[in-house]
Amino acid sequence: MSSLNPTLITFLFYIVAMIAIGLMAYRATANFSDYILGGRRLGSFVTALSAGASDMSGWLLMGLPGAIYLSGLSEMWIAIGLIIGAWLNWRLVAGRLRVHTEVQHNALTLPDYFSNRFNDQKKILRIASAFIILIFFAIYCASGMVAGARLFESMFDMSYSTALWISAIATISYVFIGGFLAVSWTDTIQAGLMIFALLLTPVVVVLSFADMNQITLALEAARPQATDVIGNLSFVAIISLLAWGLGYFGQPHILVRFMAADSVKSIPNARRIGMTWMILCLGGAVAAGFFGIAYFQQHPELAGAVTANPETVFMELTKILFNPWIAGIVLAAILAAVMSTLSCQLLVCSSTLTEDFYKSFLRKNATQTELVWIGRLMVLVIALLAIWMAGNPESKVLGLVAYAWAGFGAAFGPLIILSLFWRRMTLNGALAGMLIGAVVVILWKNMFSATGLYEIIPGFICSLIAIVVVSLMGKAPTEEITTRFDEGDRLYQDSK
Repeated sequence: MSSLNPTLITFLFYIVAMIAIGLMAYRATANFSDYILGGRRLGSFVTALSAGASDMSGWLLMGLPGAIYLSGLSEMWIAIGLIIGAWLNWRLVAGRLRVHTEVQHNALTLPDYFSNRFNDQKKILRIASAFIILIFFAIYCASGMVAGARLFESMFDMSYSTALWISAIATISYVFIGGFLAVSWTDTIQAGLMIFALLLTPVVVVLSFADMNQITLALEAARPQATDVIGNLSFVAIISLLAWGLGYFGQPHILVRFMAADSVKSIPNARRIGMTWMILCLGGAVAAGFFGIAYFQQHPELAGAVTANPETVFMELTKILFNPWIAGIVLAAILAAVMSTLSCQLLVCSSTLTEDFYKSFLRKNATQTELVWIGRLMVLVIALLAIWMAGNPESKVLGLVAYAWAGFGAAFGPLIILSLFWRRMTLNGALAGMLIGAVVVILWKNMFSATGLYEIIPGFICSLIAIVVVSLMGKAPTEEITTRFDEGDRLYQDSK
């Protein structure tokens, strides 16, 4: 590997730039609230793009194009489900969560919000939600580590283990230094890189053909069913793909972006920016995988890596079609996608361990400086755990993400929605819904996966039913709880 490799130089410049942003954020971090929530001062533009970038991880440039390449347009039902779910999340949850978390004693984390919302004096809800976050985020972080390792492995012909450590260190460094502000500022830049790469690559692939008829012939030769949006999918399979959208309501790393907005008034503009960015990115990812089928049909001598692992289709197209300097920028977008989501996940885990365990149970009177440094230490702990879990080079990015996505969506989605809309909801209802949602996902994944039904569907439904039934069976919430809920609802309505 030459020291003058243009792609390597571009990559190194990108990583150094992200660390430099981390150092800038370090200087703007005065207390623990700044470190884990940015002091609730993100504008609509940063809120939108950081939410999008933290959502669209390595699966956007690896897992989704790979699925389209392998199966054709029938896999784009995932994208459709995600677009619907994201829009509903912005519309129903974002503004209300921003207000209610502040009314609920300025809650800084989701477990903090749940505990304050239901006056959880025994902290059972806080502990349960914190454990769920740590369990599923460990899996989610591992998926980010795998995606980053795959990128470095493919680009620089290094071993999987070496690639794993290099990509992990690149992300850990700026999260450790700068916290939430570093993550949000870098997410904004990374979102720009991602949309640039996803819009440019399919266009260049199409331009490499003489005309669209040549593309059509190549598609028919390679995958006759590639243009069929139904394909061999059953009704259950289509519903399962669409159900990815349900996951949005329970993703801590996305919800925390809503909590950090400077005001409710920023949310509508952020929604418009975020949804436009998301639709363009998903369209580009689908197009890259789809036209990649035709390209590698025309150039079978170049298809070895993609045949071995379809998730590398975007990377291989970029390396083949672009000048090395441009390829470095485009491929940095994959690193951006990995780093943006992984950094958010590391920070959410860190804040959970620090705020919901260390401060709540070990050091109630800890200073702000102490909490910031404990938060940094927890970033390292979670990162090492994720690296260990990602040690298997056979790990598939989309599979890992699907499991964690379902876990969060079922455990927290119904809880978040009903806690913001239903004043009659009780602590026992919240606890039952959270635990049942998580358990059903785990059991379904391990015992009933042969049904083909995505585990988020039974998990979400069972969680929703459990919350309603258990809440109605118990005593109504106290006046203190309902008064605080009504205040949040009133502030939200007044701010619209």
